[in-house]
Amino acid sequence: MLRRKLFRLKLPARELHLGERTLIMGILNVTPDSFSDGSKFFSVKAAVEAALAMQRTGADILDIGGESTRPGSAGISVTEELARLLPVLEALRGRLKIPISVDTRKAGVAELAIRAGAEMINDVSGLKHDPHLALAAVRSRVPLILMHMRGTPETMQKLPFAKDVLRDVMAGLRQSISIARRAGVPKSQIVLDPGIGFGKSYDQNYELLAELPTLARLGYPLLVGTSRKGFLGATLAGHGKPAPPNQRIWGTAATVAASILKGAHIVRVHDVPEMLQVARVSDALLAAP
Repeated sequence: MLRRKLFRLKLPARELHLGERTLIMGILNVTPDSFSDGSKFFSVKAAVEAALAMQRTGADILDIGGESTRPGSAGISVTEELARLLPVLEALRGRLKIPISVDTRKAGVAELAIRAGAEMINDVSGLKHDPHLALAAVRSRVPLILMHMRGTPETMQKLPFAKDVLRDVMAGLRQSISIARRAGVPKSQIVLDPGIGFGKSYDQNYELLAELPTLARLGYPLLVGTSRKGFLGATLAGHGKPAPPNQRIWGTAATVAASILKGAHIVRVHDVPEMLQVARVSDALLAAP
């Protein structure tokens, strides 16, 4: 059975130990248009209640995003993104005990979110949208998650898919790592995400999950996010129609287990209590002699 390498991430107020057990990152989209839960947590009250519920049911990290990056989505301004994020961050200050990751592609958003209490940056563009985001991580001394995306949210499912998805992802992540390291981000503060669903075909998503051990050879901890994504809807289709997001939980569970057994250190999920059970059993399998 694969043994995960152990890592430590230094956050402003604590350390996260990666690899001893799988960490659960709960997803909180404070947007009106995210693919799975758009508008559900758009009010501050609903967002705070959801955040506290995720903490209560076992999340280790809360990932808050104010800009949808679903396929075909258009970007929003720094001002609008902050208007969605900051009230929630302020309302959670002193109430949420687990660390907050801010899901953003913009340095200006990340800097103010960190001042408001966020302790990690999750960049789905892998520093291709705003390379200055790396400097924000350096100045704030927070970890930086670098995800691979082929194209942009507007174009990623319209562009031709890579002929060799593993090579494409490896090359893209190496480029993101290079930008981060040149900016001064310590190697020990970088987490990699292969970007399941971001500019990949449905089959390529499964190929990447199977090849996670190869990605682990880059020498960084791995975060994997498969939760409720479109490739699961296609696999679970019935009567010619994809399964809707709220009917993809069991499919998500299968991919979460596979991700952990293939080396993921963090799994990013919507359904925290259910995926916590999956992670505990998967971790027990990893620990078996």
